[in-house]
Amino acid sequence: MRLSTNMIYQQNMDAVLDGQNRFQATGLQLSTGTKVSKPSDDPLAASQAVLVRQAQSQNSQYTVARSFANQSMSQEVSVLSSVTSTIIDAHTLIVQAGNGSLSDDDRTSLATKLESLKSQLVNLANSTDGNGRYIFAGYKSDTPPYTQDPTTGAVTYSGGTTAITQQVDASRTMTIDHTGNQVFDSLTGDAVAEPDGSASQTDVFKTIDDALTALKTPSADYTSDTQYSDAIDKANRSLTNSMNNVSSVSSEMGTQLSELDTLDTLGSNRDVTNASKLSDLVDTEWTSAISTYTLQQVALQASYKTYSAMQGMSLFQMNS
Repeated sequence: MRLSTNMIYQQNMDAVLDGQNRFQATGLQLSTGTKVSKPSDDPLAASQAVLVRQAQSQNSQYTVARSFANQSMSQEVSVLSSVTSTIIDAHTLIVQAGNGSLSDDDRTSLATKLESLKSQLVNLANSTDGNGRYIFAGYKSDTPPYTQDPTTGAVTYSGGTTAITQQVDASRTMTIDHTGNQVFDSLTGDAVAEPDGSASQTDVFKTIDDALTALKTPSADYTSDTQYSDAIDKANRSLTNSMNNVSSVSSEMGTQLSELDTLDTLGSNRDVTNASKLSDLVDTEWTSAISTYTLQQVALQASYKTYSAMQGMSLFQMNS
């Protein structure tokens, strides 16, 4: 094969340019701390890095979702604690009302106290969070779920029928806000049954209204000796059932809050794992990169010297 002077120059120039490119690429790794700046640097590592970053993004979204769920559930638990205390106070009054020696005035006094507790309970049922959303309204959270008739005192629920849920992890969805019906108009599976087999009262507000009716009715208006005591006993059982239901909902939320802590720990571990995977895929291997950079620098300097020496030579000189 015949070599021309131009071919020799071109070969040396190509060697210099190739050395420069490799030297600059390694320098870029050292300056950015990344060995995969573009897909062509390592197609397989680049594609895997995309998947890891997607996993990181999803994990971050679930972290935010859990934070929101934690705030929402904590607010509900706090309100439910007050609801439980109010129902206990009402139950205590009902137990006092069962005293057969009470006069009509005594019963009227208890009724006044019970009405006050009922008002407290309505206010708690219409509690809002920090953003003005009604906690027990389901997805109708922009309007109060409970209204009270100013004439009859009857309490009506007009909130949503579906509890608010939140996906807090890839395969876990939680109820973060219950509807009013689930809290104030439901029974647990082990609710105390009525002795006569009739349906148990589920609505705590209706229970209180029935008790108020019994307390406000004069003794002389009762048609039997047991009519008043039967009404109070039923209210006693119904309030016990309502209190147990509220406690059950509160216990559910407490369990979920504990689970959120566990999921947060798992999420943090996933963050660490994903960060380690991403680092292995795209981060610069410093020892190897520094060694390569030094060797490439020496090789490039040698290429420069060779090219400079070749500039003053020709095939005629080499053959002379």
